[in-house]
Amino acid sequence: MPNIKKTKTVKAEAGKKVKSEIMTPGFSIVLYDIKGKEKGKMILPKEIFGNKIINPLIAQALRVYQFNQRQGNASAKTRSEVAGTTKKVYRQKGTGRARHGSAKAPIYVGGGVAGGPRPRDFSLKINANQKKKAILGSLSLVFNDKKVFGIEDDALNVEIKTKNIIGFLKNLDILEKKVVFVLPKKKKNNFILAGRNIQGVSTVDAESLNIFQILNCDRLIFFEGSIELIMDRFFKELKKEDK
Repeated sequence: MPNIKKTKTVKAEAGKKVKSEIMTPGFSIVLYDIKGKEKGKMILPKEIFGNKIINPLIAQALRVYQFNQRQGNASAKTRSEVAGTTKKVYRQKGTGRARHGSAKAPIYVGGGVAGGPRPRDFSLKINANQKKKAILGSLSLVFNDKKVFGIEDDALNVEIKTKNIIGFLKNLDILEKKVVFVLPKKKKNNFILAGRNIQGVSTVDAESLNIFQILNCDRLIFFEGSIELIMDRFFKELKKEDK
């Protein structure tokens, strides 16, 4: 018979260990203000940016994401769907020509399409754990490539205009590059409105960041508060166990 008290003690100790491992600081990036000036360092957790990079898994997750964006609405009408007369084109015999029964046959202009596209579902599936590992691996990949920067949360609390973001990008020499700003809030704010008019710049909240946005950008810029939301997104179960 297993000792129940012993089992509970082991679980409690395991929970403490997990708690101590969550948000382990191990990496740092430069932290900028909205003017593009260095303000210090931003600490990044190993759990997000220190993961194993599995290239086949990342490629699979990216393929699944891209296929799931396809609508599959392309559709051509067959001869049974084309509008038109059902009258026989001309009599069966005596003309010396080939037999024809319908002007809606594919051989006629305006007739139905033979073997044309039909609506279809292109969506693919991937396990949640695989998707998580792929996203964390891609974040580690762009971090290793030195594409990750930090920006102060104060930039969200001031009156931001498009020229302010352009100045920020110019100071970092990334104005004409693909830049993704990862925000801590879902609701619209001045930063989103000011940034959407700049070519190559996109904004996304931390809970919606996907693998395509991570891999398709030249620079990934995190607001300070977005890191904690990403931790909540991928390690929520561990945090529940700690409580």
